Amino acid sequence: MSSPTVSRNWKPIIKEFAAVVGKRGVVQRREELLVYECDGLTSYRQRPALVVLPRTTEEVAAAVKICDRHNIPWVARGAGTGLSGGALPVTDCVMIVTALMRQILKVDLENQQVVVQPGVINNWVTQTVSGSGFYYAPDPSSQIICSIGGNVAENSGGVHCLKYGVTTNHVLGLKIVTPDGSIVDLGGSIPEMPGYDLTGLFVGSEGTLGVATEITLRILKAPESICVLLADFATIEEAGQSVSDIIGAGIIPGGMEIMDNLSINAVEDVVNTGLYPRDAGAILLVELDGLQVEVDRNKQRVADICKQNGARNITTANEPEKRLKMWKGRKAAFAAAGHVSPDYYVQDGVIPRTQMAYVLKEIAALSEKYGYRIANVFHAGDGNLHPLILYDNSVAGALETVEEIGGEILKICVDVGGSLSGEHGIGEDKKCYMNKMFNEEDLETMQWVRSVFNAKGLANPGKMFPTPRTCGESAKVQNVKKFEGAEVF
Repeated sequence: MSSPTVSRNWKPIIKEFAAVVGKRGVVQRREELLVYECDGLTSYRQRPALVVLPRTTEEVAAAVKICDRHNIPWVARGAGTGLSGGALPVTDCVMIVTALMRQILKVDLENQQVVVQPGVINNWVTQTVSGSGFYYAPDPSSQIICSIGGNVAENSGGVHCLKYGVTTNHVLGLKIVTPDGSIVDLGGSIPEMPGYDLTGLFVGSEGTLGVATEITLRILKAPESICVLLADFATIEEAGQSVSDIIGAGIIPGGMEIMDNLSINAVEDVVNTGLYPRDAGAILLVELDGLQVEVDRNKQRVADICKQNGARNITTANEPEKRLKMWKGRKAAFAAAGHVSPDYYVQDGVIPRTQMAYVLKEIAALSEKYGYRIANVFHAGDGNLHPLILYDNSVAGALETVEEIGGEILKICVDVGGSLSGEHGIGEDKKCYMNKMFNEEDLETMQWVRSVFNAKGLANPGKMFPTPRTCGESAKVQNVKKFEGAEVF
């Protein structure tokens, strides 16, 4: 829920921020603020009053203290690639953007860890250590542009989360600025710290408990062997059954992804891999990694399972270039959807693998009922669905309809024993569905935890938890508020 409008004299406040981050570190012109009015969920827009660009932990702390002193709501933002409206500004807020905090502070190969600032891009971590035979496992599709700070806030996953887990499984410690401006260290440099798991509590808190300014990440040794299999099927149900059978056989791939026919053709139109058969009902990508003997054995077992479930063709790749080409289409799936439809709305529900066929049929039924095409791209191994609902936002009422479809998909996920989010977070987009998954006592307990860190409610207010308003109502500001005199501050 957006904060109530407060009449402020911004000029002296701007001077306070400028004294901390310099004049160039304060964005105040109305046209420049347009850059920050939304994150990756572009259908929700609200312009912040100011944007502050700190470069150090101390500057973040000083900026937060100014907000605390003047009771100004503030929202932390990384690269702005989030898909749930988690970094959406609220009315008359200050946005604290960590995009300039891009230093890799320490590389410790002996202890397999790296310390970074929050603005470091996800893929930079692997690039930094790959020459020494290491890599950073969490790999969202947006890894070439999303930042580690945003990954921490949303507990991001990626293709390899099936075997290696999401961001929280790779964060050893954090330096954070709490909503009153205090600097606090959580966790440490070893995998298991005694006491309460405050690091685990903070990861995925979506900016409601503070800002991470230094992050200690666990890096992994690159596997001896990697092989990617691409199997195509006549139906998506056959691909889904193969996923269940592969896991049931005791094989845990590094990653396992499904794309349906609509997604396949969108990707081939844009990326032109030449590897995804356009007539397939679905393709299944399976990445196996580990010791050479293990990969060789499991490659044959996975191929046999896929054939038993009706796979028409199976292609394998061990060479890095071909493996990357196989994954290129999957990584570009969201972008490719933008080439086949003026707009798309993506959801992020999780289901048990055994319910995959049922849920996909329900999604198809919703597509037919409402008359909107839905492309299915998802992390099949851990049941993390990413249905993309294609629509045209210029058509009156279209956004409201696709949001309704998205809500119905989330309800189905919860009804079959799944969850509202696997990696995109709750943010503004899904907060009104939280009571479908949690009872009043659960939600109240979460609010108590939030109030311990965020007593005044200034840090990212209105996110994650349901309000009396309908879902997204407070966020969809089509006529952005103009800040009187903003151009001449």
